Amino acid sequence: MPTGATEPDAAMDHAFAAGDETALADAYRRFSPLIRALALRKLFDQGAADDAVQEVFIRAWKYRESYSPERSTLAAWLVGIGRNVAAGMATARQRSSETLVDEPVLPHGQRTEPAGPDPDGVADRVVLDAELARLGEPQGSILRLAFHEDLTHQQISEKLKLPLGTVKSHIRRSLVQLRQRLEVSDAASVI
Repeated sequence: MPTGATEPDAAMDHAFAAGDETALADAYRRFSPLIRALALRKLFDQGAADDAVQEVFIRAWKYRESYSPERSTLAAWLVGIGRNVAAGMATARQRSSETLVDEPVLPHGQRTEPAGPDPDGVADRVVLDAELARLGEPQGSILRLAFHEDLTHQQISEKLKLPLGTVKSHIRRSLVQLRQRLEVSDAASVI
């Protein structure tokens, strides 16, 4: 049984994997609000979020043989499918909107620039900067140089006068910490 799974959850997980339609209905009642919230955060459209929920459960049921209750909970597996579905739908929507919008023709092949900063990019940077501050030093400085100044490991080593191996170790450990914290934060904000 995966860490954090209760006995009733484990029973539902195994029943779902075995093809029990009652388990599918139970999983839908229990986890569709979570999947919908995740999709809504990515798609910003209630109708598209509802479509994403439907697609997640269709895929989950269709490919239930690939689900292993011993490796993860059903909720975690569904969230993973949900993220993939929402990302795919967002990409498809962006592509279709790009083909529908005519770009103004400017002289000499010039292109228009977006008016103002990208709100998602600004939000991501604020979250990243807050997480980098939580890392402490020298990890925060090392990752700032890597993310914001786009320096190589060698350049960071030279700039901070640290051994290259130390820089690489700090980056690897810090990225693992950031990933864990951001995944926990992402999951907590949805529930």
